[in-house]
Amino acid sequence: MNLYLSSFRIGREGDTLRRLASGKTLGFIPNALDHVETDARDASNAKALAEVRELGIDAVTLDLRAFFGKDGQLAARLDDLGGVWVRGGNCFVLRQAMHLSGFDEVVRRLATTDFLYAGYSAGVCVLGPTLEALRQVDDPQAVALAYSTSDVIVDGIGILDYLILPHYDSDHPESPSIATAVEYCRSSDTPFKTLRDGEVIVIHDLEGGNF
Repeated sequence: MNLYLSSFRIGREGDTLRRLASGKTLGFIPNALDHVETDARDASNAKALAEVRELGIDAVTLDLRAFFGKDGQLAARLDDLGGVWVRGGNCFVLRQAMHLSGFDEVVRRLATTDFLYAGYSAGVCVLGPTLEALRQVDDPQAVALAYSTSDVIVDGIGILDYLILPHYDSDHPESPSIATAVEYCRSSDTPFKTLRDGEVIVIHDLEGGNF
């Protein structure tokens, strides 16, 4: 698996993303905004999808809600795609959508393939071992607004063994709360890496350890 992990939107490595996505169709996952009012959510998702397509990347919407409770269907859909672009928003809402659709289990199995996982903000936070520090940043209660459950998942997917904290020391509204999350990680011995807006972590061949 290849990873393109941006702090905010595409970041400064758009040419790299284009190369990684060459010949692939990416599924655009919009679910980190499922708690937001419909018109605002649709407008923001349309903009985020357009940014990827403007790079010349073939991308189609992959709404995880369509796969809630439908065992195996998402795996079959992902077999037809070469990767995903996972937008930012609320990491707890996104993590719940990944659980309810089975995406978390499927993407772990794809770690040994040439699948591309790309995204930004919440879309990269969920890859770590835990979301506990991000209670300082995102409201866990947004899960109840998005879906008919009050369950909050604080375990990350575990693709990475550290938590990525985006928007660090940046001109972003969440930067002050990210600084608080950094202090939480330090005091709790949670492994983490920070990203400033514009910065990107690119990992080639995750399973092979070519970091």
